[in-house]
Amino acid sequence: MIIVTAAIIRDSENRILITQRKKKSHNALKWEFPGGTLEPGESPEDCIIREIKEELNINIGVLDIFKAIYHKYKEKTILLLVYECEYLSGTLSKIECEDAKWIEPCEFSNFDFAEADLPAVKKIISKK
Repeated sequence: MIIVTAAIIRDSENRILITQRKKKSHNALKWEFPGGTLEPGESPEDCIIREIKEELNINIGVLDIFKAIYHKYKEKTILLLVYECEYLSGTLSKIECEDAKWIEPCEFSNFDFAEADLPAVKKIISKK
């Protein structure tokens, strides 16, 4: 099983950042909450801060765990740790993704999300 972190990053207008996976990746062109794989000896909070800086060139603060999701893809099984985060600084750059958008919670149904992210999407929508 692979442990993966993901960030629900909110801006000052309460919009949430989502990213689109690259064309030649697992779940190609699906939308997701940005994040990445936990490295040995790394805490989930440190992982999400590092991944967001590497992939999007922004700095975030981790607030709290939002949802833990166990998901079995055909190729691999993941434990996705989704954290509520706040945007702190930096200019968004699409370094490791096809696209990135700040969206309102009511817009989530307009995007094709990776299966593992769907429980977190549903939880956000139910809190509107």
